[in-house]
Amino acid sequence: MFILGVLVNPCAGLGGSVGLKGSDGPETRAEALARGAEARAPERMRRALAVLTEQRRAIRVLTYAGAMGEDSARAAGFEPEVIGAPGDLRETQPEDTRTAAAALCDQGVDLLLFAGGDGTARDIADAVGTRQPVLGVPSGVKMHSGVYTHTPEAAGEVIKLLLAGQLVPIAERDVRDIDEEAFREGQVRARHYASLMAPEEPQFVQHTKNAGAEVDELTQLDAAAELIEQLDDETLYIVGPGSTTQVFMRELGQEGSLLGVDLLHQQALIARDVTAQAIRDAMDEHVGPVKIIVTAIGGQGHIIGRGNQQLAPDILVRVGRENLMVLATREKILALDGRPLLIDSNDPQLDKAWRGFLPVITGYHERVLYPVGY
Repeated sequence: MFILGVLVNPCAGLGGSVGLKGSDGPETRAEALARGAEARAPERMRRALAVLTEQRRAIRVLTYAGAMGEDSARAAGFEPEVIGAPGDLRETQPEDTRTAAAALCDQGVDLLLFAGGDGTARDIADAVGTRQPVLGVPSGVKMHSGVYTHTPEAAGEVIKLLLAGQLVPIAERDVRDIDEEAFREGQVRARHYASLMAPEEPQFVQHTKNAGAEVDELTQLDAAAELIEQLDDETLYIVGPGSTTQVFMRELGQEGSLLGVDLLHQQALIARDVTAQAIRDAMDEHVGPVKIIVTAIGGQGHIIGRGNQQLAPDILVRVGRENLMVLATREKILALDGRPLLIDSNDPQLDKAWRGFLPVITGYHERVLYPVGY
C-alpha cells in the first residue's frame, strides 16, 4: 500500500482574510482570532484528500491527532492511524509541526502531505530536510516556496499520478524565508532558507515566487497609464497587492499598500490595507459598480489566493468575473512560459467557474487575452 503521512498546521493562513499577512507567532494568531479569522488549513487538507476517495483502499494514512490531520482525514472518508498528538490540541506550536513531521518520516511514509504556508514549510525542512519526499497543500497567507500545489485538489491529483505508476520526478525545491514583521510593514525580505524534496509536476505544483526579478518600471508605468484612463468615478475599485498595482496607485498620487488591499473611489484612496469584512461593508455602502484590480505573482501566475485572501469567495461572487481587471507587464506574462494565470479562492466551484480567458492590461493601449486555470 501507498503510505501517506498527513500533517496539518491548523494555525496556517489565519491572518489572510483579516489583513495580517501571516500567522507566525502567538500574538499574531491571537490578533487574527480576535478579528474573526477562521482556520482554513484543515478544510483545505480535507479537499486534497477527498480527490482520493476512489483510491482509499490503496492508501494507508498516518497522521497526528485532531486538527493536525486526523480530523481532515476522517472528514474525507479515511480511517487514519494516529501516531501522536500535540501538547495542546487547542493551539498547536511550530515545535508540534516539527515533532510530527519527524515522527511521520520515521514511520517510513512514502510521501508527507502537509497543509500550511511558508512558515510550515520551514518547520518541515528543519525536521526532515531532504530525506523525505513532501508535498504542500497551500493553506497559508504567503506561499513563496516551490513545494506547494496550485490548489488543494491539485495535491490529490499528484498523488493519483503516483498511485497510477506514472513517472513523477522529484527534486530539491526552494523553501523561502519571509520576514513577517517586515512584510507587515510593506517590505518583502525573502531568502532561500532550505530545500525540500518535492514532486516536479508543473501542471499541479507551483513555482517558487520570483521575488528578485528585475522589473521594467517603464512597462509598469505604461500599464498604469492605460488603467488610469479607464477609471470611472462611479465605480468603487478594490485594489489588490503587488508592485505593479502600487505603481498604478502612485501614479494617481495615492499611497497604496504594497502588500495589502486598498479601496479607491473617484481616484482617491478611501481605505488602506483593509480586511475582508471592511470590503463587504464598503460594498454595502457604495451605490454603483464595483471592480477588482489585481496583478499576477511573478513566476507563479496566481491572481487570486496568494497574499490577497481578503478577496474572499463571497466578495468575488458579488463583484463578478466580468469586473475583474488584471494588470501585468509583458515580461511577467512571458515569464510564465505559456502556463495559465491561476485562481485559488478557497471555493473550488468558483475557481472552476472563473476558468477561461481574461483580458490582461500589459501596457498603454495594449492588452492580451490570456488563459486562467486553477
